[in-house]
Amino acid sequence: MKYGFFDDSAREYVITTPRTPFPWINYLGNDGFFGLVSNTAGGYSFYRDATYRRITRYRYNNIPTDEGGRYYFIKDGDTVWNPGWAPSRTELDSYECRHGLGYTRISSAKNGIEAQLTLLVPLETKAEVHALRLTNTTNTPRTLGLASFAEFALWNAQDDTTNFQRNLSTGEVEVEVNGQGSAVYHRTEYRERRNHYSYLWANFQADSFDTDRASFVGQYNHLGDPQALAGQGFGEKKSSVANGWSPIASLQKELTLKPGESRDFVFVLGYVEVPEAEKFESTIPAGQTLPEGFWMSGLGTTDRHLVNKAPAREVQNRFSQDGSVQKAFDELAAFWKGLLETYQATTPEEQTNRMVNIWNQYQCMVTYNLARSASYFESGIGRGLGFRDTNQDLLGFVHQIPQRARERILDVAATQFEDGGCYHQFQPLTKKGNNAIGGNFHDDPLWLILSVSAYVKETGDWSILDESVPFDHKPETAAPLFDHLVRSWEHVINNRGPHDLPLIGRADWNDCLNLNCFSKEPNESFQTTGDGTGKVAESLFIAGLFCYAAPELEELAKRRGDTTLADQVAESRTAMEKAIEASGWDGQWFLRAYDAQGNPVGSRQNKEGKIFIESQGICGMARVGAESKYPRQALDSVRAWLNTPYGIVLQQPAYSQYYLELGEISTYPPGYKENAGIFCHNNPWIMIAEALEGRGDRVFEYYKAICPAYLEDQSEIRKLEPYVYAQMVAGKDAPSHGEAKNSWLTGTAAWNFVVVSQHILGVQPHFDGLRFAPILPSHWNSTSISRVFRGVRYNISVTKAKTSWESGKTPTGTLCSLTVDGKSLAVDDSGEQYPLPWALLPLGKEGQTVEVVAEVR
Repeated sequence: MKYGFFDDSAREYVITTPRTPFPWINYLGNDGFFGLVSNTAGGYSFYRDATYRRITRYRYNNIPTDEGGRYYFIKDGDTVWNPGWAPSRTELDSYECRHGLGYTRISSAKNGIEAQLTLLVPLETKAEVHALRLTNTTNTPRTLGLASFAEFALWNAQDDTTNFQRNLSTGEVEVEVNGQGSAVYHRTEYRERRNHYSYLWANFQADSFDTDRASFVGQYNHLGDPQALAGQGFGEKKSSVANGWSPIASLQKELTLKPGESRDFVFVLGYVEVPEAEKFESTIPAGQTLPEGFWMSGLGTTDRHLVNKAPAREVQNRFSQDGSVQKAFDELAAFWKGLLETYQATTPEEQTNRMVNIWNQYQCMVTYNLARSASYFESGIGRGLGFRDTNQDLLGFVHQIPQRARERILDVAATQFEDGGCYHQFQPLTKKGNNAIGGNFHDDPLWLILSVSAYVKETGDWSILDESVPFDHKPETAAPLFDHLVRSWEHVINNRGPHDLPLIGRADWNDCLNLNCFSKEPNESFQTTGDGTGKVAESLFIAGLFCYAAPELEELAKRRGDTTLADQVAESRTAMEKAIEASGWDGQWFLRAYDAQGNPVGSRQNKEGKIFIESQGICGMARVGAESKYPRQALDSVRAWLNTPYGIVLQQPAYSQYYLELGEISTYPPGYKENAGIFCHNNPWIMIAEALEGRGDRVFEYYKAICPAYLEDQSEIRKLEPYVYAQMVAGKDAPSHGEAKNSWLTGTAAWNFVVVSQHILGVQPHFDGLRFAPILPSHWNSTSISRVFRGVRYNISVTKAKTSWESGKTPTGTLCSLTVDGKSLAVDDSGEQYPLPWALLPLGKEGQTVEVVAEVR
């Protein structure tokens, strides 16, 4: 069942009912100011950090769901309705929500009045702009009431939802209403420790306003039935000024629309930060009357210092101008067009095209901005940015914004410890490590090697390796970034267990496999309880990851002229592979781990949890035991044990009880999350491993199984947005098999883009150019790719060769011939440097267009 459709030409997903199975959301903003907005205008906004700079309130897991957002109430006689349906939930005559790239547009109609609400964060602007157009489609004049509603958060999102004994007394506002517009300035704690405030401004002179929530909604009303919209018109209504309790911004206006007339209203929800010495613009002495058209919290028995509104007025003046919103919208569209045109493909399947060209790349940018911090499943409280997460996310966005990728790499590296370990998470506002969870997640450091290598391959910027970066933000410890990579490698070498395999610490990629925890208390965190420095529990996943990352470090060292280090890294990789083959192969697949007693995890001898996806995928990607055909055997076992129509489950059989020695993984009901759920993040590792085995049709089968665009017709089962990947899908042991959770903020986005762009379509950034090594599905007869790489556009046209090839010698869908600007280029099918046939497209000159014509088997 569908709840909308893709409009690929507009780069939008169009939702045709407000009653989606779960709120389907979008993200506003791309640098600093961000907003989450649902298809019914729910959600919230924040500046940089969803924990410490929450601008508006949102109540997670609420009844009814998705309550709280940017709401506009239209009062038409006795009927009150909202353009986005919520919160009044008045039935609409028509409804449509278009989620686009960095904007959302909701259109609806009721009783002859049409409303169109466009929400966006303009480029380089610390504000959301809400453009509301009301149109009278009838042949009689219509008098309406219009009221905005935004509820301010008191900044610290955790404190805002818990510390009521303080917070219900601290709320303060200032209000301005005049011929130039109307504004509510939220200034809670501004007169003391804060130098920032937020505001809601409108481009009209309000007839009345409310800044006190109880005065607008009513103490016992619900948000969909506010008492301020009952009874008299706004011109006769008494306004309210918040003093503590819950400050809001409701600017209210009465208007009359002639037949056929449209009226445009602009609202700006903004954030301002000012230098400490410039916090106030003026002081009103105690006892002095406030100026006309101005109100603020308090009685005025003491001096009142007014916030410095100059930065806010600059934004307000900008959007007072005719055409300013459309200009901002056009600039935003051009920005996204430029980003997406770095990689475009045309394949025989529209679902693949729209994911490659629009939605997968868009989601990768959102994960760059927010990591795992703020979604409809992540509350924005506590997690911040993950070390492991951020380095993986970079793989999906480095081609779009290499300069910002560079900045992010340096930020991440500064949270590393001198021994090569690192903080598991860091806060986006301070960029410092999160002490609450600390470190000792032993896979974390290796991801830095992969992200830096990906950046250098994409950009050719070797200077980043010499950038001075401190350890744990301590300036006296600063060292070149390359030294950080060496420490990451050494951290694994120096932390091995009885089988010469890497110690797992608190956990590896699977945060819920806690082999050193042994928690018996329900209020303990599995991630921070127990001894993270245990010397027995080992991870086959980290071992495989080491084998995957080591060749990248080896190549970086070689190209820097450090052959001694390069040889040491190569030797360590060989030693680790031997340790895996000796102690990590279980006969038909790779073990997952050894627990703290030295017992195998993910083995045929286990009653439950015999086989895990992670070690099969990462060891297959690293080609561990390739000469013995271990990767192919492991992948065949994955297909036999773990594959389902909705993706590959994490392990089998599911755990039916709590295992003290395994930790959180065994606490979930069978089929959910890490206990045999389909973790979409690691499905791409199997796809890549299958690609390296030359099984292109199997790669594409797995790709389609979790790709949201291919599942649009099953939205009543999947429930989440059909335009973005989810972290988790309920596995075959769950009653709700196929139901997704945790959309948007997941490493699934980056890894699936790597799969489709670098492996299926085969365009791989390399130190010396673009390596082209496709493995197309056998039913694709042609495809084309346009890729901008280091300022050069490569137009690649691929068709299936007419010449018959010896069956089984080389895989179907792989490269057999290639020309560059009409000149034949050799194809390497020896398998020595890369398992599949490939060719290296030479580097062109910046601004050049290179035409590539290729044939596949």
